[in-house]
Amino acid sequence: MNYSKKTDLLNAKPRIEITRRGTIFGIIAGVSLTAPSLAIGRADNEIRRLHMVNKRTDESLNLVYWIDGEYCQDALPLIDYFMRDIREDLQIRMNLRNIDNLAATQRLLETDEPFTLISGYRTPKTNAALSRRNRSVAKNSLHIRGMAADIRLENRSVSQIARAAVSCGRGGVGKYTRSNFVHIDCGENRTW
Repeated sequence: MNYSKKTDLLNAKPRIEITRRGTIFGIIAGVSLTAPSLAIGRADNEIRRLHMVNKRTDESLNLVYWIDGEYCQDALPLIDYFMRDIREDLQIRMNLRNIDNLAATQRLLETDEPFTLISGYRTPKTNAALSRRNRSVAKNSLHIRGMAADIRLENRSVSQIARAAVSCGRGGVGKYTRSNFVHIDCGENRTW
């Protein structure tokens, strides 16, 4: 992509709508999404996209957040807001390595279906309340540091999602088959 086209893309004003029943999305005209590399960080002209929905808030996110080796600074706050702790209505900067994990996993699954976000950022207060009710919630969860997300897809099994996430080789992947979601984080490589 030449410089002027890239500048036009980055300077394009995304259409943003954030309401209770609204949508968070970026429309960037002129982006070709043909044949992106599956491995994050391998292609110089790579475009990374994240497509998610949150059924608790009726919000969706569908945006390009990386173009030609650079994060789109206008897109990152939208991701942070979307992945906020909805119980406390607080957000932090989500760890970009985990955003890349999610995007790479989604690309490997070769689906147009958005991830359903179960949990992104959690405040320490929210995490403590959840861990008191459920033994599988870690007391020092990476969700507290913006380094984890719990997701699901209707058209892929928990095992399929987990295999794709593990193949990225960039952190922890937990399968929660009974609850129908996969935990993906950017901590140490491990599975459960």
